Amino acid sequence: MSSAAADTQVVVLGAGVIGLTVAHVLSENARYKIKVVARDMPEDLDSQAFSSPWAGANWSPMGVHNERTHKWEKTTFNKFWDMIPSGLAIASPSKVFYEEDADLESMWYRDLVRDFRVLEPSEVPASQKRGVGFQTVSVCPDDYLPWIANSLRSRGVEFVRLRVASIGEAVALAGPNGVLVNATGLGARSLLGLEDKDVYPIRGQTMVIDNPKVREFVSIESGNISPFGSTRQPTSPSPSSVLNNHGSGDVTYIIPRPAKNGSGFTTILGGKYQEGNWDTSFSADDARGILDRCAELVPAIKDKGTKILRHNVGLRPARKGGPRVEAEWMEVPSATQWITVEADAPTVVGRVLVVHSYGFGSAGYQMSWGAAEEVGSLINSHLNQNQE
Repeated sequence: MSSAAADTQVVVLGAGVIGLTVAHVLSENARYKIKVVARDMPEDLDSQAFSSPWAGANWSPMGVHNERTHKWEKTTFNKFWDMIPSGLAIASPSKVFYEEDADLESMWYRDLVRDFRVLEPSEVPASQKRGVGFQTVSVCPDDYLPWIANSLRSRGVEFVRLRVASIGEAVALAGPNGVLVNATGLGARSLLGLEDKDVYPIRGQTMVIDNPKVREFVSIESGNISPFGSTRQPTSPSPSSVLNNHGSGDVTYIIPRPAKNGSGFTTILGGKYQEGNWDTSFSADDARGILDRCAELVPAIKDKGTKILRHNVGLRPARKGGPRVEAEWMEVPSATQWITVEADAPTVVGRVLVVHSYGFGSAGYQMSWGAAEEVGSLINSHLNQNQE
């Protein structure tokens, strides 16, 4: 291995939870000089231009995945669990209800979460078939994103606020023999030269309340919902079926999260799951429906003392077929059609390793550490092979 590898330039494009976590994993290796480049930074917690500030940010089993994504989830659960003593994460008792009969005894995560059990019939609402209970974990984006960013800065990671228009521009930032991590989320759809049309939004709306009685994570699991998009989504849908199939998108979940208040937590109520819907405006009708559905499961939500702290609307960065986590080599310069200024830039010839990591839908936090470790492994293996 060449000693020059100790100064390998890595540009992480995107400062959401995926980009930040990848940067954190890579910063543990002294061979990398890391720069996070993004239009929206971790401190931009009111920006609706990226999804991470608005996420539920808990660990919850959702939909049908595969062994690869299960590995990501296992890694992330254990990482979050280890954060509990620091106050960044809290553990919560949980109940997950199923609308349809399910083989609950063989759930893949039963040996991962703490205190897994199948609920007694008396614990299951009449509208549901069965349920499970366990201890799970959650973080709060308002504290978690600044924490991980500050941790990176303390490790010498540079943050650059920049709107990057094309994959060619991003590759040039990494430079010959450098590495580009594409963690652009929903931006992967519009990044010129990439333009991944399999990427699409899933609109979400939630509200945050303060009520010390609402301390349990509760959700209703639908067999038609996956964190990456509906399992009913056709393999190759027409643009109209993806972009106009909003539907009601009603989902129901209650997530306690750490907070700096008297009780040590607030609770997020959700939600909406509207595929192809780009609308980031608040809907009072949606808020009313969320409150009513959650209160059916936990009546204390409508106690007089409940304080509604805020409403959240965000766009989950989904992708048909699931997340894209893979590597490819690109040439420098890498001109992009319709960007003529790139052709006038100084010509520096070489190759850049590009590792894509986007399209996680509603599972960005839940898979962040596991996916980031795979990105790190891809980078290490490809660079090592290139130097042999």
